[in-house]
Amino acid sequence: MSGFGSPGGGAVNIKPTPPERGSFPLDHDAECKHLISSYLRCLRRQNPPGRNNEECRVLAKGYLNCRMEKGLMAKDEWSNLGLNFEEAAAGDGKQLNKLDDQSKSANKS
Repeated sequence: MSGFGSPGGGAVNIKPTPPERGSFPLDHDAECKHLISSYLRCLRRQNPPGRNNEECRVLAKGYLNCRMEKGLMAKDEWSNLGLNFEEAAAGDGKQLNKLDDQSKSANKS
C-alpha cells in the first residue's frame, strides 16, 4: 500500500469484497412486489417507526419465500435468515401457513 507522500499520489489499492450471500436478480417483473409493499407499510405503521415486530417479520418471511420460489434468491433455511418462528409466537402458524399456501398457489399459475 502507498502512504501519504509516497510515489503514486497516496492512492491506496483497496480490494473489493463481494456481498456475503452473493448477488441476486432484481424483481424486474414485480412478482413479489405486493409482499414487499405490505412489509414496508407494516414497518411504517409501527411505533416507533421501523420497529420489526412479529407481524412484520411474518410479512418478511412471505416476501423471502416468494423470492425463493420465483428463483430470485437461493433457497435457504429460515433460521439462517433470522426468521425461524416458534408456532405459538406466530399465532399457531396460521398466518405463516396462509402465506406459504398463497405463494405455492401463485407458483402453480
